Amino acid sequence: MAEMTIAEIKQAAEQKMGKSLDALKNDLSKVRTGRAHTGILDHVMVDYYGNPTPVPQVASVSLADSRTLGVQPYEKSMVGKIEKAIRDCDLGLNPASHGETIRVPMPMLTEERRRDLIKVVRGEAEAARVAMRNIRRDANGTLKDMVKAKTATEDEERRTQDDVQKLTDKYIGEIDKLLAEKEKDLLAV
Repeated sequence: MAEMTIAEIKQAAEQKMGKSLDALKNDLSKVRTGRAHTGILDHVMVDYYGNPTPVPQVASVSLADSRTLGVQPYEKSMVGKIEKAIRDCDLGLNPASHGETIRVPMPMLTEERRRDLIKVVRGEAEAARVAMRNIRRDANGTLKDMVKAKTATEDEERRTQDDVQKLTDKYIGEIDKLLAEKEKDLLAV
């Protein structure tokens, strides 16, 4: 019984750490670099017959070149609505329609804006590291309670704490790697 509970603690810690890492990846993907990537419009909602719908569900989004997205609506009537939705979202984009295609150029990032964005991504990464440490603390607290309740031995507690620490180190390493990649992206001109 005690072994199963310890396994559950490790599994729960790993799941929570994985979710925190996914949340960080999601947050970092929203921070814009100067380059175009199709995922940037994933969260832009357009009114599709009264329902807010993500742009990629009502149009084909592709890279026209490294600094421009091409948006090809599946229905001609959606061109204006999609263009307005992209312009009104908080990404600072200025789309222009050319017949049935919408071109979305990515604005250049100023040096100052890059520095601000780096501060933002560093803050996101630090918040994710703190989340990992909190998950570790919670798992270790549960282990201590199990030892007090005599459902786990001190040896099991030490072994499991080591395992949880290894998980924490692994996920913090992933965070650092993501941060380094994003900073490199932001600094690339």
